[in-house]
Amino acid sequence: MDAKSRARMYAFLSKMFANSLDEKLIHELKDDKAILELVMDDEKGWFETTPAHELEDALNVDYNSLFLMHSLPIESSIVDDKDEVLVGLQNPVMQFYFEHGYELNLAKSELLAPDHISFECAFMQNLILKKEVDAQRAFLQKHLLQWAPMYLLSMAEMAQTPFYRGLCTLGAEYIIADYEGLC
Repeated sequence: MDAKSRARMYAFLSKMFANSLDEKLIHELKDDKAILELVMDDEKGWFETTPAHELEDALNVDYNSLFLMHSLPIESSIVDDKDEVLVGLQNPVMQFYFEHGYELNLAKSELLAPDHISFECAFMQNLILKKEVDAQRAFLQKHLLQWAPMYLLSMAEMAQTPFYRGLCTLGAEYIIADYEGLC
């Protein structure tokens, strides 16, 4: 896969895992048949035929259940199995960002953890656009691969909607395949 496509995929994953979907984003997804097929494959008809307001309700319930109530998609809380989120340079992910010139302003985000899956995917997008292949490989090895695929596959099993089931599976498989493509 070329760098532009890889960067787009990480941008997509970052956006999808950042927050629950609003009506505008749901309409954008409904209009993008390629994305629906990529995420849900055989179950894309559910997304296409369900009215937007019903989709928004079902997807919000599923997102909140998966990523807010059951288990936050935050590396330090998954890997260290703690309820505290490390901030600043005491967080190894934040340290990696700093070492590679990536500035993360948590004050401008609802996501208060620098190692939230959305930020980690956005960071990968940034590394790809900057053509920092060694840093991409190192970040995947030291961070994303250590927790995200397992976490996402677990969330896929718990998902109540075809969208989040497919998105979590896609995310897990993509991260693994992307790393293999770099090696």
